[in-house]
Amino acid sequence: MRLWLPAFNKVRRISSKQKADSFMGSDMSYEDMTSRELDEYTYKLTGSEKIDDNEYYILESIPNPEIESTYSKHIAWVSKSDYLVMKEESYDNADRLLKTKTIKYKKLKGYDVPEEMYVENVQKSHNTRLTFDQIEVDTDVPDNLFQEKNLKRLPR
Repeated sequence: MRLWLPAFNKVRRISSKQKADSFMGSDMSYEDMTSRELDEYTYKLTGSEKIDDNEYYILESIPNPEIESTYSKHIAWVSKSDYLVMKEESYDNADRLLKTKTIKYKKLKGYDVPEEMYVENVQKSHNTRLTFDQIEVDTDVPDNLFQEKNLKRLPR
């Protein structure tokens, strides 16, 4: 995995051993910032719950044994109306609650995009609020822009 840091005009390589490291001093790890591959987890629907007039599926995801993960499992509250994850609990490898995450979305050109993510590390009693306020979609960005050599040439 690589991370583009435009303020430093650098691409930083993130090794699999660094997945548990804090993302830029926040309560999120690099693993929290990546998407999960469907075939790398085992899923189980464990129930449903109504919160503030909204119905949610409760979905447990456990990483397959060959996956190197900081977490033993995740429990997600998935909206029955639009299938978006609104809340998630992540458990450490001793099966103790480590983090809770809540996500707020907004509609942008027909897409559900994150507007805010709140992460609390319950073991450290610390939290991070990440807000997204300058999101653009469908901007016709060419795929080759994301090659490392091209990222380093972006105008400031």
